[in-house]
Amino acid sequence: MAMAMAMALPTTFSFSFSTETSPSLSFTFFPCRVSTWQKTFFCSDKPLDSYTRKALRKDSSYRTTENEIKPVSLKRFPGRGKDDRPKLPPDAAKGETGQSQPMVSKSLGQQKRDMKGLMFDLKEKQVIDSGSLQDATFLNAVVKVYCTHTEPDYSLPWQKQRQYTSTGSAFMIGDGKLLTNAHCVEHGTQVKVKRRGDDTKFVAKVLARGVECDIALLSVESEEFWKGAEPLRFGRLPCLQDAVTVVGYPLGGDTISVTKGVVSRIEVTSYAHGASDLLGIQIDAAINPGNSGGPAFNDQGECIGVAFQVFRSEEAENIGYVIPTTVVSHFLNDYERNGKYTGFPSLGVLLQKLENPALRACLKVQSNEGVLVRRVEPTSAANGVLKEGDVIVSFDGVQIGCEGTVPFRSTERIVFRYLISQKFSGDAAELGIIRDGTYMKVQTVLHPRVHLVPYHIEGGQPSYLIIAGLVFTPLSEPLIGEECEDSIGLKLLTKARYSSAKFRGEQIVILSQVLANEVNIGYEDMNNQQVLKFNGTRIRNIRHLAHLVDSCENKYLVFEFEDNFLAVLERKAAVTSSPCILKDYGIPSERSSDLLEPYVDLLEDGQVINQDIQDNPVSSLEIGFDGLLWA
Repeated sequence: MAMAMAMALPTTFSFSFSTETSPSLSFTFFPCRVSTWQKTFFCSDKPLDSYTRKALRKDSSYRTTENEIKPVSLKRFPGRGKDDRPKLPPDAAKGETGQSQPMVSKSLGQQKRDMKGLMFDLKEKQVIDSGSLQDATFLNAVVKVYCTHTEPDYSLPWQKQRQYTSTGSAFMIGDGKLLTNAHCVEHGTQVKVKRRGDDTKFVAKVLARGVECDIALLSVESEEFWKGAEPLRFGRLPCLQDAVTVVGYPLGGDTISVTKGVVSRIEVTSYAHGASDLLGIQIDAAINPGNSGGPAFNDQGECIGVAFQVFRSEEAENIGYVIPTTVVSHFLNDYERNGKYTGFPSLGVLLQKLENPALRACLKVQSNEGVLVRRVEPTSAANGVLKEGDVIVSFDGVQIGCEGTVPFRSTERIVFRYLISQKFSGDAAELGIIRDGTYMKVQTVLHPRVHLVPYHIEGGQPSYLIIAGLVFTPLSEPLIGEECEDSIGLKLLTKARYSSAKFRGEQIVILSQVLANEVNIGYEDMNNQQVLKFNGTRIRNIRHLAHLVDSCENKYLVFEFEDNFLAVLERKAAVTSSPCILKDYGIPSERSSDLLEPYVDLLEDGQVINQDIQDNPVSSLEIGFDGLLWA
């Protein structure tokens, strides 16, 4: 994704993950507004979900500004649900090129008209049949993953969508554990694994999922599964042009597949699933749907990383990405230290490069080094330690160049966010800064970044609260994707892209829809409106709103929305009508289970929450040029 920023706007490109379903999916994009990148990258192994189908039916919703990303190609059978898609049997007929042909009854011309410009991309995988690898013991450590997914329905948060299945790859790391990609088991209700050369599938348990790094840790309790198993050995970070072998179970067959290539590039790259920037290895070995979670080996049979995503473009070929062992080790060490995954920390500052000599002279920076602090997030531990106008010249004693890079290995440089990603949540860091021409050192603690509008929902199921048919839920990126951007509205989209949380726990609570009933007459057409206040009290999050409603003893429930709209309900009538409304719409409860817990006020005494904060892009990918970056 970072590379896409440097491409010309008309250039089309695509990202896809690499687990296998039938049919597989490939998404092609061209650079427009980078703001929607995190919701337009999808796993190629997953069937098209409901909010993507809605988006594609409403092309106008993606025709906004020239800085938007627009999906223009995917492999999908139109007008079908997840479980209604045509199935390709293992012995599906193949054309002369060896490509699997979709088993549908429509003519080719009709398919093209239905797809409205969307293209199939069923490229034949490049498989290298090497006799030297046939009996290699490390191949036996690679297993096939079968996952049944049940995703939440963010528009109807009290229920889930229809289940679907996918396949991917995983490998043994010892101590009864396996590694795979997080997107391979996302929203998984059942996970099974099968060893090479075996017909038995064994149930696996997901111990931890690292969303940012796209890694998941699995365990299998069956002793039979581990008989004769030899875990893989992790190798060092490879060098450029080192040979690499990718092993997994991609589409096109049921047996293990091996592809070969070399290391093309090592740098901090965008992780499509986690909406994060971490170290990645670019290779030219083929990575196809189903390879996700499979290991990449060096010539010594050591695992150098985990295959997880590809870059597809009309102007580029054979660009795949591997999660390096440094990121894998961080994930495993985090799990061992905390008993769970806590995430990768962030400094929480918006920085500007100091390439211009006049800018450095104005800031009294004598040498060609440092990055300028333009903003410190209120939720960051660096708030109060760093100030706008500070110049960060070193991180834990490592000098930072004027482009925000630090030395990497012997002759390379890398963005200094790499140093931050090597830390763990709660670790301290020493920063060398220049403030008003004076050099000093300061200490700060690093924590994962707090997003006002989260990219992923913790626990999987979204929160909701129903009051007399008014359905309230927090705004999230999955909800934006499911509702489509045109129905969400420009104001909410702007807040999602350009507003930061003022305190930990802050949420944008919206009225997603109104379940029509006599008690809410006149409000039926309201949807996707942010609720700002309840009975004059500003709402902090969905838990706070539930607490205010539960403790209200006034005659009326008064909701103040954006655009100065007011909704008033008679309290006793609202309470009386709720059971009837839930029964009419088949809803099991008026609120999600997390809102049944006692309310705890997370704000510290005297903390100001209505502070005036200038809007800025919430991620590096929202910025239209590379002069600014988040760290």
